Amino acid sequence: MAPRAGQPEHRGPLLPGLLLVAAALSRPAAPCPFQCYCFGGPKLMLRCASGAELRQPPRDVPPDARNLTIVGANLTVLRAAAFAGGDADGEEAAEGGVRLPHLTALRLTHNNIEVVEDGAFDGLPSLTALDLSHNPLRTLGGGAFRGLPALRSLQLNHALARGGPALLAALDAALAPLDELRLLGLAGNALSRLPPAALRRPRLEQLDVHLNALAGLDPDELRVLERDGGLPAPRLLLADNPLRCGCAARPLLAWLRNSTERVPDARRLRCAAPRALHNRPFLDLEEAQLRCADSDADSRGDEVELAGPELEASYVFFGLVLALIGLIFLMVLYLNRRGIQRWMRNLREACRDQMEGYHYRYEQDADPRRAPAPAAPAGSRATSPGSGL
Repeated sequence: MAPRAGQPEHRGPLLPGLLLVAAALSRPAAPCPFQCYCFGGPKLMLRCASGAELRQPPRDVPPDARNLTIVGANLTVLRAAAFAGGDADGEEAAEGGVRLPHLTALRLTHNNIEVVEDGAFDGLPSLTALDLSHNPLRTLGGGAFRGLPALRSLQLNHALARGGPALLAALDAALAPLDELRLLGLAGNALSRLPPAALRRPRLEQLDVHLNALAGLDPDELRVLERDGGLPAPRLLLADNPLRCGCAARPLLAWLRNSTERVPDARRLRCAAPRALHNRPFLDLEEAQLRCADSDADSRGDEVELAGPELEASYVFFGLVLALIGLIFLMVLYLNRRGIQRWMRNLREACRDQMEGYHYRYEQDADPRRAPAPAAPAGSRATSPGSGL
């Protein structure tokens, strides 16, 4: 039967055909990698925690993964392009060097990582947050972070203490290309100075250096923290550092009082030396209390531990206590003077009786009449009248 005018002509079952075409064109979602867990789909977060079995980053991570967490593995060495297909066997990286183009957050804590080679993070153009905390880093390539143009947060807490000065020098070189860096965590690394490259990051907003070995900040470091050209100055976390409260700390004290909002934990800063100011809140000190030796007034040398007013007051109090104890002792002696006299008299009489006994025994021993008779010779024998001899 011919179709009526104005009605569309049916050309077969269109809906099943469209479904077949969509199924053919659609790509199935990549499965979750072996020894890993996917939360909310590969696009949200992927977590790999497989203990010592995982010795290199998984190669079958879905290319649309956004967050990757590897915790508790035994990676030891991150080689060049470790997340773009390169590995220890020398296999080539993925085509174009990009295998995870959408990855924005990478957490690699507690993985026993000791070496990070140059270009270890090549192929991650979208990465904005990298966490390498709690790894015993010993070697860091100067170009370790060269392939991270969008990196905004880098956490290296408790990761640099074993590397020594050579690792800190390599860190300066590695931080140089990170112009977009906003947050840098260097807590718990036994740092005795701030990395110069960290202070020169133009867009740095927060530098966490608490729980280190900083004895203070010198004027050059304070000048670098004051940005030129209208750029916002970074916040600084300084708590739990052994501050040396000598004359070299005067610029830091003045800077903190003028920029308290720049150091959120400023109230937690305490002195570790000299002994007279030990554990005193740094912001509660006056500039006159920050003293040092005359021969080293402008350096971080050994300060003379001069007694402050509190120490002098403690000496006065100690003297008063000793005087009171002496007065009480004299009063006790006065109230017991008769008993003491009687005791002294008894002691004197006992000594006299003892000496008289010694004198009497001496006289007895010296009397010649009490001397014993001499013994007869052994060869002579007395004869009696009736012996007949």
